[in-house]
Amino acid sequence: MTLADDIKISVVTQLLENQSVPAENRYAFAYTIHMRNLSHYTVQLRNRYWQITNGNNKTHEVSGAGVVGEEPILEPNGEYTYTSGAVLDTPVGSMQGHFEFEDPTGNMFLVPVPIFSFIKANSVN
Repeated sequence: MTLADDIKISVVTQLLENQSVPAENRYAFAYTIHMRNLSHYTVQLRNRYWQITNGNNKTHEVSGAGVVGEEPILEPNGEYTYTSGAVLDTPVGSMQGHFEFEDPTGNMFLVPVPIFSFIKANSVN
């Protein structure tokens, strides 16, 4: 078991109807990420990487420092939640990636985020 196994990630998505324009193939989705540190160590989120895939299997990659302009510190049993968004040109898609954290000794480690879906209601039979 590694320190990465002690960082638990959950995701909730939703279509933002008021920011979507289906006639222009624009579907805006929000995703809320909740992370919890179940380890006995304080860790800090340093970077993120996302692979966003639309319904036509076209991918786009996003990476950079922190999330929503922050590099949150998670104390033992600490939690952090943020909401961000993605705009797709199809009513369905998916996203997957990882977060890179720093442990108290300065070592970096990756926490994978399993694939999650973006789905406009009534767009999949």
